[in-house]
Amino acid sequence: MPPRKDPDASASVPAFYGAELRYQREAAGLTLEQLAEGSYRGISFLSQIERGERRMPEDLARHVDRKLTTDGFFARRCEDARKARTAGNPQYFADMPDMEKAATSIEDWAPAVVPGLLQTEAYVRRLSRTAKPWDRPEDIEVKVRARIRRAEIWKRDDRPAYWAILREELIRKPLLPAEHMAEQLEHIAEVIRSTRSVLQILPETTAAHPLMMGMAKIMTFPDAPQLVWTEAEFSGQAIDYPPLVTDYRKSYDLLRAVALPPEASLAIVEEAAITEMKRSNRLDLNSARWRKSSYSNGDGADCVEVSDDFPGLVPVRDSKDPEGPALCIPDGAWNTFITAVKSAAFSRRGAR
Repeated sequence: MPPRKDPDASASVPAFYGAELRYQREAAGLTLEQLAEGSYRGISFLSQIERGERRMPEDLARHVDRKLTTDGFFARRCEDARKARTAGNPQYFADMPDMEKAATSIEDWAPAVVPGLLQTEAYVRRLSRTAKPWDRPEDIEVKVRARIRRAEIWKRDDRPAYWAILREELIRKPLLPAEHMAEQLEHIAEVIRSTRSVLQILPETTAAHPLMMGMAKIMTFPDAPQLVWTEAEFSGQAIDYPPLVTDYRKSYDLLRAVALPPEASLAIVEEAAITEMKRSNRLDLNSARWRKSSYSNGDGADCVEVSDDFPGLVPVRDSKDPEGPALCIPDGAWNTFITAVKSAAFSRRGAR
């Protein structure tokens, strides 16, 4: 049995609400099963409320007050916890940021838009304006800040293991102007590499595949069953019914099998970022500072130059022809190449 996870009541209003629920339940000598009995809610749902990860529905709050004889406390404060939880997110999505923080693993399938945990401010802003052009600019900025706050999960040492599968057209068909799209693609590559996460691309040529009907996010938890989140334009649903979760799990695994390998997928993202940088004129090699590579050839001759002026990208040129073309290589691929050179992987002694 996994260790008990006590909620930090000081973390947020929902966490305080959940901690008080656990205190009152244990003071009454009731188990989760006994408290949930007669409420038409599952034990795992109630447990997640106690940990501050799920919103307390009004009907369950009234049920809890009756069982615990708490004089309507949980029903009265239910709305306060809901408002604190929403904080720029749609009401239907209010539980998800806390659930992402509590998850041990998150697996995203993104057929239509880049997953929220990988989005930049410009991308969120464009999505928000497109989905609800009638929203006030200040309301859109609240949504942008809420979305970016979710990405703070990447700074944590105990962040969940992350795996994402994206449809190739999200990379090939820019949603943003070239400069902002380059930033979005660079951001995806940087997050995936720095957190040692996994990214796969589903090729455009793959017409038939599992989960064709929409997005899915599968989350696992240390002390609760797996959960699947699905979402449409203005609604979403958390699915924890075991047979359905199993079906989603099987479909995601099959989708993983037909997607491109991780390194090839990341190379597509990095190459697309270079293309967008060129389109935005961000890649101005005329002002670049060049240095001689110490791995030009076997005797160290100065024939190759590289520039360190472009984050995520390594331009390479022939020093004997500085006016000639430069080859632009994603820094991940360049680092792999340098590692191979240092280990003598290209030594002639190994040639056959």
